[in-house]
Amino acid sequence: MTARLADIAAQAGVSEATVSRVLNGKPGVAAATRQSVLAALDVLGYERPVRLRQRSAGLVGLITPELDNPIFPALAQVIGQGLTRQGYTPVLATQTPGGSTEDELTEMLVERGVSGIIFVSGLHADTTADTQRYDQLRGKGVPYVLINGYSPKVEATFVSPDDRAAMQLAVTHLASLGHTRIGLAVGPKRFVPVLRKIEGFALGMQAKLGLSPEQCEELVQHSLYTLEGGQAAASALIERGCTAVVCASDMMALGAIRAARQRGLTVPGDVSVVGFDDSPLIAFTDPPLTTIRQPVQAMGQAAVRALLEEIGGTPAPPSEFVFMPELVVRGSTAAGPGGRRPRLSQGRE
Repeated sequence: MTARLADIAAQAGVSEATVSRVLNGKPGVAAATRQSVLAALDVLGYERPVRLRQRSAGLVGLITPELDNPIFPALAQVIGQGLTRQGYTPVLATQTPGGSTEDELTEMLVERGVSGIIFVSGLHADTTADTQRYDQLRGKGVPYVLINGYSPKVEATFVSPDDRAAMQLAVTHLASLGHTRIGLAVGPKRFVPVLRKIEGFALGMQAKLGLSPEQCEELVQHSLYTLEGGQAAASALIERGCTAVVCASDMMALGAIRAARQRGLTVPGDVSVVGFDDSPLIAFTDPPLTTIRQPVQAMGQAAVRALLEEIGGTPAPPSEFVFMPELVVRGSTAAGPGGRRPRLSQGRE
């Protein structure tokens, strides 16, 4: 019980004594604090005492493409906590290779009477996908919010990181270290976040190094959002003489580090690597990864707020909420050939 109280207290951000008062139905606890403790019970998988159970305000579906990339579980946790605090029960539905498709998962959730659905990096991010599926969902009266990807054809609330600004941050950082041959490792070209990252990369390379769009295009390598994909992309870029590689995910960045080491090169001595996401535990890799931090907390909370407003009958006009990412400088970037030594900045961890 002591361990359980400590866990719940840490999750809710209150004292163990407060948790005990809530669990035992004692007075003297603010309503918001009581709700935080009950939400912590739900998030940690503990069963509420019978007297404290209340009818769920409803189920809300959360569809993610996979859970191998740590950024998706991180987003799912923020969204799940936000829903639980408002009395909703999150239902996580994950696509797996050879398993259920996004459409099948959506149908399953609708059949179970969900109050709404949040899509993370779904088909809305694919410029080749048919967007009528979202019109049909709207026609069934099911509210939804879309994270990471944008389509002007879909009338909905979108939540995205500023991919263009993210790449400009990365290029500016590497150029300031003296790198003039910077490569970009990204996913397939049909995805909106990829197109935006390429735009931001080109803008940064033009502003900082004077490269033309054609020259920038030679420094972009498409691959998969996996460790192996990053390894393949980085190998190709290193062959083209790149001394720094910006990757579209932290997993790809770990692959880029592997690619450099397989060639007998050191990171960051010979090749600098920048990731994207700032996934959990990425600060503890070897070397600790310089990366672009996605504002996961703010994005997840905004998605929950927008969805619940629509469920409550006050939807926001169709729009995209864009959140500014942050450059986190760690140990995987250093001075390029002839570059000045790295200088400590406020963004360094």
